[in-house]
Amino acid sequence: MLKPFRLLLVLLLSLAACGDLGNVISQPTAPPLTINYPTMPRTLTEGRVSRVVDGDTADVLVNGVRWRVRMLGMDTPESVDPNRPVQCFGREAAAYAKRLLEGQTVYLEADASQDDRDQFDRYLRFVWFADGRLYNMQMIAEGYAFEYTYRGNAHKYQRQFRQVQSDARQAGRGLWSPSTCNGERRSE
Repeated sequence: MLKPFRLLLVLLLSLAACGDLGNVISQPTAPPLTINYPTMPRTLTEGRVSRVVDGDTADVLVNGVRWRVRMLGMDTPESVDPNRPVQCFGREAAAYAKRLLEGQTVYLEADASQDDRDQFDRYLRFVWFADGRLYNMQMIAEGYAFEYTYRGNAHKYQRQFRQVQSDARQAGRGLWSPSTCNGERRSE
């Protein structure tokens, strides 16, 4: 009689150590993120990312010349500006950018509706991967960046970027999560 009781006790203790398995098994999982990228243009400037500065700026070697590139249509929280505090999710955005971009061959797209360079002499570009992913859009869709329209001058992919931002906000991804920044631009 004592042996079945011990077996039952061991089983119950094992289950207790694992937590509430019923809740774990029945928890719905988030659907995989699907991003409907625009069609990648055919004539782009090829380069290799040599250094990621932060989530929206990188150095790209184009024909052996270093281009400092500021990604168009997106803005990540600050992580490196010496005159500003690090913002919520800035470090995460910069780390994710490094994971995606560093050492990669990328394809740079200018936007005729925008300036070629900004006030810091950085090239303003959309950044494509060979597989057709648009880096700028991916960062917004995954909640690492905000859509950014400079001085109300709509960029080429503004509508699509705003849509994926709305989707990210609704899903609580990345900087939109209540457990991170809840979509607020604030210092850490």
